[in-house]
Amino acid sequence: MFSLSDKVAIVTGGSRGIGRAICVALARAGAKVVVNYSGNEEAAAETLRLVREAGTDGELARFDVSDADAVDQAISEIAKRHGRLDILVNNAGIALDQILLRIKPEELERTFQVNVGGTLWCCKSAMRVMMRKRQGRIINLSSVVGEAGNPGQAVYASSKAAILGLTKTLAREYASRGVTVNAVAPGFIETDMTAGLPEPVKQGAIAQTPLGRIGSAEDVAAAVLYLASDEAGYVTGQVIRVNGGMHV
Repeated sequence: MFSLSDKVAIVTGGSRGIGRAICVALARAGAKVVVNYSGNEEAAAETLRLVREAGTDGELARFDVSDADAVDQAISEIAKRHGRLDILVNNAGIALDQILLRIKPEELERTFQVNVGGTLWCCKSAMRVMMRKRQGRIINLSSVVGEAGNPGQAVYASSKAAILGLTKTLAREYASRGVTVNAVAPGFIETDMTAGLPEPVKQGAIAQTPLGRIGSAEDVAAAVLYLASDEAGYVTGQVIRVNGGMHV
């Protein structure tokens, strides 16, 4: 079950956290994993080591997902080198949190360039390859705040909500070409980003989660693995909520 043997996957923002866990999960299932990163080469190299340790091949691909030309060149080269591209996981994203009255235009612009633009450009480039083969899996990472909202995250929540609209639209556009497009919306997950939050904030998040705990990156990766698999062939345009019941 959930065998990805001989398949090629690209995971954006794969150098750490949820992205790293996704890379490892796909590798354990047999996929060749291309680990995208934009800056931290040392962290990306560690992810690649874990991918190879999981028993499959992998490689690094440095490009900025918000740069449409760089994305197209990188994904085209990857597909040409491997002769295929089966899975794209759009995980790369940033959060520039601020209450509404303090939001600066550049914060809005940069967040949407990376979170929404980055997802769209990667989907566009990957779709060209996948539709020719009439098969493919695209999984976009959204967030619980994209559906439920959260004080102080107007820009981030808006960008993650936009990803849901994009996911559903592309699912409808390309189902006839054999490509499924789905989203995963994590809740409060233990990562480097959340590790630095004050303890009262963490406890508040746990209090809002019926399962009573912080989720792990592996919890999210398991949902991505399912959507990337053949077993999810009749699932498209859907949102899998990995949030412990925080939002239902």
